[in-house]
Amino acid sequence: MIEVRRSEERGAADHGWLQSRHTFSFARYYDPRHMGVSALRVINDDRVSAGQGFPAHSHEDMEIISYVKKGVIEHKDSMGNVEQLPAGEFQLMSAGTGVTHSEYNPSATESLEFLQIWIQPNVYGIEPGYQQKRFPARQGLQLVISPDGRDDSLRIHQDAFLYHLRLEVDGSASHALGSGRTIYVHVVSGALNVNGERLAAGDGARISEADRVAFVALEDSEALVFDLP
Repeated sequence: MIEVRRSEERGAADHGWLQSRHTFSFARYYDPRHMGVSALRVINDDRVSAGQGFPAHSHEDMEIISYVKKGVIEHKDSMGNVEQLPAGEFQLMSAGTGVTHSEYNPSATESLEFLQIWIQPNVYGIEPGYQQKRFPARQGLQLVISPDGRDDSLRIHQDAFLYHLRLEVDGSASHALGSGRTIYVHVVSGALNVNGERLAAGDGARISEADRVAFVALEDSEALVFDLP
């Protein structure tokens, strides 16, 4: 079974300096039909104006993933991390008992585009943590986040896996769906055929009750693939 979430159906927020599209209910956008998938709670597709950003704010007990599509994030947090996250890198912050952080676009001229993702943890009250990594670019599905850090992936406090999918036009890949598992696909760019459904940039799809998820690139494409409990 596949349930498609089209890009234009997502919630929208316009804060002037921030343009955001919400795959799931977030802040002032609320839709009881779209509250998340399994432990996946937030996918926000954010565009931040030059020289603007999110001032210091706090989180607890959440696994927060950032993936930059364009530009650079300037990150500071209460753990002492002062980092820059350029396009193509993944950041995973485990909020645990509490962390305060800020995220800014340091460019004076260029906008910042990134995905902000929240996954609910399966353990609470842990010591906060920070991870950041650029993975070698390659075709197909590449594991970037896992519960045990396998294959040099970032480690998340949940039985969840995140794969980065890159395919050139006509390229293909597939992923076996374990018993009781759910897949959520978010297309970053391009267009994909996913189990018979055409998904374009910004589209998402939930897949369950299937043996395998098949991807075929209709054009050069990039997507995030979540394997969830």
